[in-house]
Amino acid sequence: MALYFLLLLPLLVQVTWSEYTPDWASLDARPLPPWYDQAKFGIFLHWGVFSVPSFGSEWFWWYWQGAKWPKYVKFMNDNYPPGFTYPDFASEFHAEFYNPESWAKLIANSGAKYVVLTSKHHEGFTLWGSNCSWNWNAMDVGPKRDLVGPLAAAVRKRGLHFGLYHSLFEWFNPLFHQDKATGFKTQTFVKQKTLPELYEIVLKYHPEVIWSDGDVAASSSYWNSKEFLAWLYNSSPVKDLMRTVSCGGNYLLNVGPTAEGWIVPSFQSVLQAVGTWLKVNGEAVYGSSPWRAQNDSTTPAIWYTTRGGAVYATVLAWPVNNIITLGSIVATTNTSVSRTHFYCEWPFCKSCCQNKGF
Repeated sequence: MALYFLLLLPLLVQVTWSEYTPDWASLDARPLPPWYDQAKFGIFLHWGVFSVPSFGSEWFWWYWQGAKWPKYVKFMNDNYPPGFTYPDFASEFHAEFYNPESWAKLIANSGAKYVVLTSKHHEGFTLWGSNCSWNWNAMDVGPKRDLVGPLAAAVRKRGLHFGLYHSLFEWFNPLFHQDKATGFKTQTFVKQKTLPELYEIVLKYHPEVIWSDGDVAASSSYWNSKEFLAWLYNSSPVKDLMRTVSCGGNYLLNVGPTAEGWIVPSFQSVLQAVGTWLKVNGEAVYGSSPWRAQNDSTTPAIWYTTRGGAVYATVLAWPVNNIITLGSIVATTNTSVSRTHFYCEWPFCKSCCQNKGF
């Protein structure tokens, strides 16, 4: 139902740079930023009015009143009075315990190198005081304050990169449906809502990552994607510009804060556990590249990365016979093996490596 694309932008001004024209050949020539290629791991924060019912997912409104899924309809009938609307949830989105410094500290301790926050999801509610979202933004209703800027400052203070998710379309916005009714021959919604908001968040928060998605029925020409990207790369304040690390990509771990602004203990424990693991095994992740084999030919649960002449084998599932077999490794007399604290600390590992000729 949705078309996804990721725009990556480093907050750096280079001495020389190319002028990009609004066509895909020119825009696709943009290189990946070095910091992003090395970061590998980030946190995706899904936060909005959907955090109030906290049922199902951020697609709550659509599943309830768009698709009318029975369990969502039942949830509302069982817990809210007749006539209760989705916008009524906004007044309960208080974020009274929101502490950007605490969030940033937790995220930094997880080993993540960047953060992406949902500045606006498909519900249309913006986490900043958007000039194009009257009475449906965090300044006018609910928290009554900007939720984006303080987090951007807090994560950057800890040396992390900051990015924003922004939905191109909105499920129930009348302007979008007017355009859709014309087969997207008109662009009222794009010109009055989507593009002004994108320009606004870029100029106001200077995000280093922008992630947008939209209705697959509308083409990139409807969204003015090429023109916006050309402006982004040529004239905006962020002139300079992803599956798994073993495949050459980055991993973005999703976290959903509560309507009150808490990151709940279950999410905290996951972030802390990932951070503990990365402190030991981070050299196999940060700054790594795909090896010639993404995962092992004999033991598929072993995934490979490489960096600085070393090959890292990460074991995701311990073998039932306690023997790790590496089918993709061709050892020679010059091959040496180093073992991390998380793996191969037991005697059988040594015998396994010796039997393989390591």
